[in-house]
Amino acid sequence: GGHGLAVGGVLVDGGRFDWEGSGKFPTLTEPYAGYHGIDFAEEFGPAAFVSRARAEGLRDFGATMSPQNAFYILQGLETLPLRMQRHVDNTAKVLEFLESHEAVDWVLHPTLPSHRDHELAKKLLPKGAGSIVSFGIKGGRSAGGKFIEACALASHLANVGDAKTLIIHPASTTHQQMTAEQLKTAGVGEELIRLSVGLEDPQDIIDDLNQALRASQKG
Repeated sequence: GGHGLAVGGVLVDGGRFDWEGSGKFPTLTEPYAGYHGIDFAEEFGPAAFVSRARAEGLRDFGATMSPQNAFYILQGLETLPLRMQRHVDNTAKVLEFLESHEAVDWVLHPTLPSHRDHELAKKLLPKGAGSIVSFGIKGGRSAGGKFIEACALASHLANVGDAKTLIIHPASTTHQQMTAEQLKTAGVGEELIRLSVGLEDPQDIIDDLNQALRASQKG
């Protein structure tokens, strides 16, 4: 919805796949006890997948969106193209800043040539690769904590995709139960900072990150 308040999803099915032909989808081609032995592929043909998703997902799991969440999603969709362009533009400027900062060891984002999926991102995401950025701060866990504490504009939150800029140090929050070795194995280094670039003036975002990075390097 644009404010980190609601999450919605869409299933897109072309309706032409032969679910019975490959023999790899028993949940769609064998009798389903939850619906009196119905065979979804036999009953619905190419629409077997979406039919079971609706019947089982909504009836059995209760994954029905609330009216309030539906309102948030619909309202957010009205300005989605405008917001995403701003996210992408702001992210490009923030990336340029981070890559040149002396307190930053590395920066990770699909639009950067150094990213392993850069070419794939150019092909699949020609208008931009979103606003989620990861970077490594010099000084590890200690510097990460100082950085978070020093941020004034960016909000210390674990969600992403908000209109405002969000920042988090996973090693001391979402992954704090892990040891240093476990963090390394999981690809979550103690130096890792995750940033969700918001819609604020890009210079304001950069200024906040700059002063926080400087604060992180003080003894």
